[in-house]
Amino acid sequence: MLSFIKGTIEYIYQDCFVIENEGLGYKIYTSLEVLGKLVLHENVKVFTYMSVREDDISLFGFLRQDELEVFKLLISVNGIGPKGALAILSVLSVDDLRMAVLSEDFKAIAKANGVGPKTAQRVVIELKDKFKLEDVLPSLVDSSDVAFVSSDASKEAILALTSLGYSNMEATKAVKSVGDISSLSVEEIIKLALKSMVVM
Repeated sequence: MLSFIKGTIEYIYQDCFVIENEGLGYKIYTSLEVLGKLVLHENVKVFTYMSVREDDISLFGFLRQDELEVFKLLISVNGIGPKGALAILSVLSVDDLRMAVLSEDFKAIAKANGVGPKTAQRVVIELKDKFKLEDVLPSLVDSSDVAFVSSDASKEAILALTSLGYSNMEATKAVKSVGDISSLSVEEIIKLALKSMVVM
């Protein structure tokens, strides 16, 4: 019903904010990450999702369309409601969530308040085919490095390193430090990347 709302931030609370538009105040629930970016009395555009239940109608909103789309994917997972999705997006950014799903990092998702290991595993299983590494990598590196991260070998190596517990940025930098990987296998790239991490 409401795709987005443009207005002024009037109030900011622990789990929501109020945006004023033409004399009406809309209470919008969002993640802690979004709340941290809001400034009182600032004009913003908020992409919204309306949740309608028998006993409640609530608005959920984000500053980017991409965040809203990931939120919708999360609530499509069996056992994840809007509040659960916000809990996940409060501990993981959209890109971090994508990486966690692609590298099957259940523990990172289970850090969200109210999300247990089984639910976290369900998120990975149900969303793995809906996320692509290409959607994440350009945001982790400079635009000049996009060609580097688009190769299949580098993608696999980066995923392998993140599954070992390294952050997205650490894994990307380590694989990049290997240099020319065109003649190397994924296993060789991973070994050299791990060696470079020890030096770093």
